[in-house]
Amino acid sequence: MPPSEPDPKPRTRRRGRGKQSSRRRSGKHPGGSDEAPAGDESSRAPGPQEAGGSHQPRVIWKGFTLSPFQVQAVEAIRSGANVLVSAPTGAGKTLVAEYAIEEAVVRGRRCVYTAPIKALSNQKYRDFREAGLDVGLLTGDVTINSEAAVLIMTTEILRNAIFENPELLVDVEFAVFDEVHYMDDRERGTVWEEALIFAPPSVRLVCLSATVDNLAELGGWLDDIREQPLEVVRSTRRPVPLAHRMFANGMGLFPVAGLEQVQKAVGPPPKRGRGRHGRGQRRGPGRSPVAEGPPDPVPLLNLLEEDALLPALVFSFSRKDCERLARAARGRRLLNKEEEARMEVLQRELLEKFQVDERELDGELLSLARQGISYHHAGLLPLHKELVERLFTSGLLKLLFTTETFALGINMPARTAVFASLRKFDGVDFDWLRTRDYLQMAGRAGRQGIDDEGLVVSLLGARDVREAPLRRLIEGQPERVESRFRLSYSTILHLVEVLGRGRIGEAWEKSFNRYQHDGRQRKKRERNERREQGVIDAHLAFLEELRYLDGDELLPRGRVARSINGFELQVTELLMGGTLEHLPPRALAMIFAALVHESRPTAPAVRLGRDTYREVRLEVDRTIRRLSGLEAHHAIPRAVKPADWALTPAVLAWFDGVPFEELEELSPIPPGDLCRGLRMALQLMRQVRRAIDPSWDLFERLGEARSALNRDVVDARRQLELG
Repeated sequence: MPPSEPDPKPRTRRRGRGKQSSRRRSGKHPGGSDEAPAGDESSRAPGPQEAGGSHQPRVIWKGFTLSPFQVQAVEAIRSGANVLVSAPTGAGKTLVAEYAIEEAVVRGRRCVYTAPIKALSNQKYRDFREAGLDVGLLTGDVTINSEAAVLIMTTEILRNAIFENPELLVDVEFAVFDEVHYMDDRERGTVWEEALIFAPPSVRLVCLSATVDNLAELGGWLDDIREQPLEVVRSTRRPVPLAHRMFANGMGLFPVAGLEQVQKAVGPPPKRGRGRHGRGQRRGPGRSPVAEGPPDPVPLLNLLEEDALLPALVFSFSRKDCERLARAARGRRLLNKEEEARMEVLQRELLEKFQVDERELDGELLSLARQGISYHHAGLLPLHKELVERLFTSGLLKLLFTTETFALGINMPARTAVFASLRKFDGVDFDWLRTRDYLQMAGRAGRQGIDDEGLVVSLLGARDVREAPLRRLIEGQPERVESRFRLSYSTILHLVEVLGRGRIGEAWEKSFNRYQHDGRQRKKRERNERREQGVIDAHLAFLEELRYLDGDELLPRGRVARSINGFELQVTELLMGGTLEHLPPRALAMIFAALVHESRPTAPAVRLGRDTYREVRLEVDRTIRRLSGLEAHHAIPRAVKPADWALTPAVLAWFDGVPFEELEELSPIPPGDLCRGLRMALQLMRQVRRAIDPSWDLFERLGEARSALNRDVVDARRQLELG
């Protein structure tokens, strides 16, 4: 069963739904079967029940009193519509998805739940498993119970299944897209767009979004490309209201209304000079009450502790700063005797559950946690991140210093959210936070049923007082979702096979990029169309020169690349060019880790010894440079990623059986990055094994490489099953 084909003619904005409405009124199920249609009451989940007086009836489902936006969304689902739900963090969007899941399961149908990060997928898997659902998990790292009624997966896995394994989506009634605003992520956003466009027509959408400025536009596009009508549901009300405050040393805590007064007190930036004023000192009268340079968090943390405003999530956008701030707070004793005893018991229970050596109790993370303090970021091992998350949900961690990923979908609120900085690296440069990101993190403040309001505090230095866009962050509209549509090479190859080369442009016709340009001036619209069509044509010409395509026919290289998502060109060229033909499993492990790894900008250089397959590495580099040169020749802006050999010493040692804790001596790569690189290499090797003939010798050698790497802390399935 191929992915859903784009309509043969360009789609335009639909102003009415007469044709589609009449089709739905016929009562025929989208899949063409005799099962009850979505709006049929004969076989479905029990609906919400009204309670209370007739003036303002309360609507209750499974013991929860639904808020108005939840009622609207549930009624839309019951009517057979798709829904796009936008509400603040913590407002209860997930309940809408849970209703759709029950609606599908009760009727003997299935449901897919997608999330942007594996940590969120893992959490949802555990939540639904504990709720007694027949649930499976597919994240690339792990495949568990793929025939389940409810499948939790990353959005990449759903996109891949649409093209590679459409049988997986048979009988799927709903696809839930959690954090659908992730569609404008620079690197991965196109995956969301492709999945939304090419999902089977019978699959209904439940899209959950943070607050965005162009929600109606996003909803209009989804309504345009899908068979069923779509209802946009928007709520701006938080169950626990937020109080936004600023804190500057020397000025204390103040609201945004007091910002102008503080700015006057701080004054202009100091003039730089020498002499008796000293380097970098202000000349003239009136020294600023707020120090220049990074603000000291200690006075603010003292205030939160003294005024019983803990637990607090302290957001810092540097892994090193998270650790530094946690260590600086080490002297605080935030737990009472009873809490200390509970913490010790909980730590021992978690170590036993995850089969971790008791010596871990003496490590920094658990030692800090016994004082009510910890840190959390992507550089930690997945196991360590999970331990911290379990400790935080227990209520026994009072100060958690963390990066922004902790706020993405994971339901772990606190009394207070603190921004240790309002600037972060956005992938290109350091800049002030986007309003949407600020609101998503701020939304972690305030615990339902516990707090009357959540407190959000921005810690400011003198520069922040002068320059930070505080009113925009707190009072402004969150940014628009913008299309990042850019078909991958594997997707193009799939579409050529299904539609033929001449119809590839129809994929763009259904894109959000096209929809967003529809309302613009004719010249701008035509210029965008020429540009987008030119990009597609360049990709097709490039693939033809590489001998992946011959007209509408996929050649052997194209059939291999079609089955690999991510790094498909690099792998195909190394595979079909013979580079991988006679390599031992140890060298294969090194190469696949290098293909997926990308060093952080601040990472130190790694020196490679003589026993690290130097000639093989040079051949891999030459192959990828040739690809990059051909891309440039065709004016394709996004160059294929070169191999990054920084993991090599650690990967080879891990392959040889060295314990993970000893790898730190061989590599400066943080353990979380190393573990993630190994898991990504495993995922890519698994894709290649599926793409090639099992009779090939390479199939067995890749299996041996996978077996050697997939052990202990790298084994994601083991961690999930233990937890």
